[in-house]
Amino acid sequence: MANVNQKRLRVTLVRSINGTIGKHRQTVRGLGLRRMHHTVELEDTPAVRGMIRKVDYLVRVEPA
Repeated sequence: MANVNQKRLRVTLVRSINGTIGKHRQTVRGLGLRRMHHTVELEDTPAVRGMIRKVDYLVRVEPA
């Protein structure tokens, strides 16, 4: 069971990955995003923050 006090982030893909760098497409997939306007909730860890920072021009992030 996940720690209840663990902060979570809601990440939404708001721009298309068509025409983007291959590693950025892989990062979006690694975050669990599959299509435009798809939203996932992820734990707020340094690894996830780094992935979000890499593709910040493609996603919208808000606290969950």
